[in-house]
Amino acid sequence: MHKKLFIPGPVDVREDVLLKMATPQIGHRTKDASALQRGISEKIRKLMYTENEILLSTSSGSGLMEGAVRSCTRKRAAVFSVGAFGDRWYKMAIANNVPADIFKSELGQPTTPEMVEEALATGKYDLITITHNETSTGIMNPVDEIAEVVKKYPEVVFCLDTVSSLGGTKIEVDKLGVDICITSTQKCLGLPAGMAICSFSEKARKAAEQVEHRGLYFDLLELYKYIQDKDYQYPSTPSLAHMFALDYQLENIVAEGFENRFARHLEMAKLTREWANKHFEMLAEEKYASNTLTTIRNTREISVSDLNKELGKRGYMISNGYGKLKDVTFRIAHMADTQIDELKTLLSVIEEILGL
Repeated sequence: MHKKLFIPGPVDVREDVLLKMATPQIGHRTKDASALQRGISEKIRKLMYTENEILLSTSSGSGLMEGAVRSCTRKRAAVFSVGAFGDRWYKMAIANNVPADIFKSELGQPTTPEMVEEALATGKYDLITITHNETSTGIMNPVDEIAEVVKKYPEVVFCLDTVSSLGGTKIEVDKLGVDICITSTQKCLGLPAGMAICSFSEKARKAAEQVEHRGLYFDLLELYKYIQDKDYQYPSTPSLAHMFALDYQLENIVAEGFENRFARHLEMAKLTREWANKHFEMLAEEKYASNTLTTIRNTREISVSDLNKELGKRGYMISNGYGKLKDVTFRIAHMADTQIDELKTLLSVIEEILGL
């Protein structure tokens, strides 16, 4: 029996979207492939509210995260972490011999504008990484406030991880001054895992030109130059199956309406937060709570594993905590094409199992 997924990703994918992945293959060096890739980029620009170039990568979002910190750090990177995925960005920098410092918040606490100001005021850093939405802690950072600080430092390349938020909440890339906005397919976009996407600004391009050793596969400057020179062709073989589905799904997102989609995600988030506060306790403060996933303190000390076994018998799956939070939290995702009535049913089933 298929389990309806309420986990941080991969998400449930609609059957019509899955079927698009079975579209017959075309030559990846053809004009049809160029048109497909160009069309996707044009749609993503609208969803990101940006005029910047869009780069596609046959990888997870981590690939472009690594590419960003390696390709565009000239002096030193300031990596801000509110959980496991911020920590991972720091590990990527160190593994690639990129000078970097990590600025960690307490689990369940956000990155604050004051933290960013204090770091950038030193003049040591020319690249900053921020996790917009952290699925391990359920934190959505105050990116609007952080962006106002970063704008004071025009030499700093601003990288933003929106892997678990783009398509589920409004992120105005150009208004925020984000140079590299990274996402991937298996979260709010409602597709299978396997493709990553990022915006790439002129500032980021100029920074990358000053970096000698940018790697190869995830060299963002190489990707940028190739699609300019070759009319939206890519240097390595792309996953056309993902692209067929992504192009189709972006049409669905346009049809739903961006604002309607964001409002649906927020409605689901509010419902889950209310439920969590009634029966358990939220990890994140309300004003920093994610719109796409809720991390809940396990104040009743239930066995999340046993709960998931019972949910599985009924066709559902949620997620336990991540890393250090494994036994003390559990997580309910509400993203992509999940509907409010489906979420209400899940919460009712959990209440029934736990006798709440």
